[in-house]
Amino acid sequence: MVAKLPEEEHPKQAFGWAARDESGVLSPFDFSRRAIGEKDICFKVLYCGMCHSDLHMVKNEWGTSTYPLVPGHEIVGVVTEFGSKVEKFKVGDKVETILTYGAKYHDGTITYGGYSDIMVADEHFIIRIPDTLPLDSTAPLLCAGITVYSPLKYYGLDKPGMHVGIVGLGGLGHMAVKFAKVMGVKVTVISTSPSKKQEAVEHLGADSFLVSRDQDQMKAAMGTMDGIIDTVSAMHPLAPLIGLLKTNGKLVLVGAPEKPLELAAFPLIMGRKIVGGSGTGGMKETQEMINFAAKHNITADVEVIPIEYVNIAMERMLKADVRYRFVIDIGNTIKSTY
Repeated sequence: MVAKLPEEEHPKQAFGWAARDESGVLSPFDFSRRAIGEKDICFKVLYCGMCHSDLHMVKNEWGTSTYPLVPGHEIVGVVTEFGSKVEKFKVGDKVETILTYGAKYHDGTITYGGYSDIMVADEHFIIRIPDTLPLDSTAPLLCAGITVYSPLKYYGLDKPGMHVGIVGLGGLGHMAVKFAKVMGVKVTVISTSPSKKQEAVEHLGADSFLVSRDQDQMKAAMGTMDGIIDTVSAMHPLAPLIGLLKTNGKLVLVGAPEKPLELAAFPLIMGRKIVGGSGTGGMKETQEMINFAAKHNITADVEVIPIEYVNIAMERMLKADVRYRFVIDIGNTIKSTY
């Protein structure tokens, strides 16, 4: 049996940008989306955030990619159609969805992400965006936002008056500072880069800044923090961070270094300290996070780009040359060919 072309697999024509091989270079791509089922939402994509996971996926660095690959999992847009049994949404609603590519449908066809003009998804996996939130800077909340909001809540680090450290000041770190501050937490940003102090304190509102390579600063801060959210994906020592924790303190990893990190048992035992991890949140918690962000006017700091700039943006993202997330203006710059 001859395999169908991507644009012939399903009835709804779609257009996006895809990587064809491990070079990771993206270019225009015609494909198709599944028919709208009874509980499905179809929405026009307006913005899609870019994440480091997109960079790993287009180059198949995790060994799980299938080509052609349309990246993008921070997807926001407006409902255009919906199935007969959809209960929560109507045409014109602002919505978003996440984790949409790199897998297979039950029929064996490839799933494609949000660097594209339309999306089709079951309403269960759709988040409603309150009208007060701007769509472009809301897109990264589906990844960076929930990734830090969830552990702050789950590990009980959201109580007013607590002292929480945030390791790293990138896409995840800047969102962690924003959420923690609104929760009433005292926030200390921990970084290897002294140059980020002004940004952390004056722009993001952190209460203090700690240079992790400065032994005097680290010694003075030992035993002062109730918890730490570690957003760093590069290799780094955990022992100095554990030393910053109070008795019963919690170090939560949300960054994912490629190689195992060294963890000594004795500092944990003596202080009854915990090292944990957190990935993302469920649908209920993600909607809760979006509503919380709307109530407190929390959005990501973004650089909006046209789709034609996406390959340059990938290169810049590799160098951490963005403050703090790229967001693709899909609605105004992606031009379909069908």
